[in-house]
Amino acid sequence: MTINSKTALTDDVYYKTQADLQAAVNAVYAPFRELYTGTSATSNGANAAYLMGEMHSDNARFFYQPQFRATVSQEEVANFIHLESNSVSTFKYQRTYSAIANANKVLSTVDKASFTDEALRGNIKGQALCLRAFAYFDLVQYFGPVPLHTEPVTTFDGTALPLASVDEVYKQIINDLNAAVGLLPAKSGQADVGRVTKGTAQMILANVYMVQKNYAVAETLLRSIVTSGEYSLMTNYASIFAPANKNNKESIFEIQYRAGSDGYSSTFCYGMLPYPLSTAAMAALTGTVDAQANTGQAEGFNAPSPDLLAAYETGDSRYDATIGTVANTRGETLPFCKKYLHPHERMNQSNDNWPVYRYAEVLLFLAEALNEQNKPAEALPFLNQVRSRAGLAASTASSQSDVRNAIAKERRIEFAFENKRWLDLVRTGKAVEVIAAFGNKVKANPSAYYYFTGFQLPVAAFADIQLTWPLPAAESLYTPYF
Repeated sequence: MTINSKTALTDDVYYKTQADLQAAVNAVYAPFRELYTGTSATSNGANAAYLMGEMHSDNARFFYQPQFRATVSQEEVANFIHLESNSVSTFKYQRTYSAIANANKVLSTVDKASFTDEALRGNIKGQALCLRAFAYFDLVQYFGPVPLHTEPVTTFDGTALPLASVDEVYKQIINDLNAAVGLLPAKSGQADVGRVTKGTAQMILANVYMVQKNYAVAETLLRSIVTSGEYSLMTNYASIFAPANKNNKESIFEIQYRAGSDGYSSTFCYGMLPYPLSTAAMAALTGTVDAQANTGQAEGFNAPSPDLLAAYETGDSRYDATIGTVANTRGETLPFCKKYLHPHERMNQSNDNWPVYRYAEVLLFLAEALNEQNKPAEALPFLNQVRSRAGLAASTASSQSDVRNAIAKERRIEFAFENKRWLDLVRTGKAVEVIAAFGNKVKANPSAYYYFTGFQLPVAAFADIQLTWPLPAAESLYTPYF
C-alpha cells in the first residue's frame, strides 16, 4: 500500500488541476532568470548566459583586479581556459537541466490533469515543449553530446543516462518545436505577456536550421514570422531595451524581471560596471535612492573590447544606446555596456528584461539564409532594414562573400551584449580563426584590454580554443558516462 505524505506534496497529489499546471509551467521559466542575472562577485556562476555567450568572444573582456581572485572561473571563460571545474559552465549546465526537469514534469502530467479550458491545456503543453527545446538547444551548442532526459527522473538510477549524440539531441529539439508551433498562440493571442508563443517556437526552430545550414527550411520559417504581422522593428534602437517597453512589438522572447524585493528583479547591469566607482557615480548611473560606492575589491564583466568599439560605423545610433563611459575613483575613464542600465529605485533591484530573440534577428537571419542560397540581391533589403533603423546608409555589398561579411558585421553590432557573438562565430566556422587573432592581441597588450599595467594573462589563456565546454566535473559524481 502507498501512503501519501501528510507534510509534503508529491507529483501524484499535486499535478491534478488546471491551476496546478499553470503554476508548474511557471517553474519552467524560473531557472532562466537565474542564468541571465546575478551580481558580479557573489553569483558563483550566475550571469552564465552572458559570460559564455558574450564575454567568451572578441566582444567583451573583464576589468582585471589582481588583488581579487574570487572570479577566476569568470576570467577563465574570457581567456578560453576550459576546465571541468569551472563554476560558470557548471552553473549553466545544472540550471538548464533544472528547466528541463521542470518541463518534463509538466509534459508527463498535463494530459491527465483536469482542465476547464482545453485551449489552455494545449498552451501549457506548448510552453513546456518550447522551453525544453530552448534549453536543449543551449546545452547542445555549448556542450555537444549531453544526456537526453525527456521523462521525469523518479529513481537514483534514472539520473544517469548515456550521452546522446548531437544529432539525437537536435532531433528531439526539432520534434518539440514542431509540436509547440501547433499548440502555442500567436503573440496577439497571448493571455499572459512574456510567455513563449508560436513565433518564439518558430524562431528557435529557424535558429536550429541556421546552425544546421538548412537554409531553405530556415527561410520558410523566417518568412512565416515576417508575414504573420505579429512583429516589427521599433523605430528607435535604444527604446527596445527600456523597461517601459518590455515585450514590445519587436520582442519575440525575453527573460522577464520585475523591480522589487520579492526576488524577481534583475541585477545584470551591476555586474557590467567597472570598479571602483564612487557613491556619486553609482547614483548618477542607476538613479537609485540608496546608491552606494562599489569600492570593494571585485571585477566588472562584459567590458566592451576595443575591437568591438572599433567595429561601429560613424553615425551608428546603436553605439550611444549600447556603450557608456564612467570615471572610476582611480581617475580612469572606462567603457561599459549600458544597454540594460536604466534608472530604478533601489540598488540591485533593476526592472530590465533580457532580450533573447528580437524581430531584427528574423530579418538578419533571413538575409543570411537567402545569401547562403546564393541570392545576395534578395538578402540586401532585409539587411538594410536593420541598418536604416540605426541611421546608416544601405549596404553596398553585392557579391555573396561581401554580403556574408556585411551580415556578420551587422549581427555583431545589432546584438552586442545579447549573447549572440560566440555562437555566431561557431555557427559560421570563424571561431578559432577570430579568437586566436583576438587572443594574440590581448596577450600582446593586456593593459589595452583592462589589465593592470605589468600584469600578464595566464600561460594557458587562448592556448587551446575549444568549440564546446567539457561536461562538469561536479556532475561526473553521479554518472559513469562522463
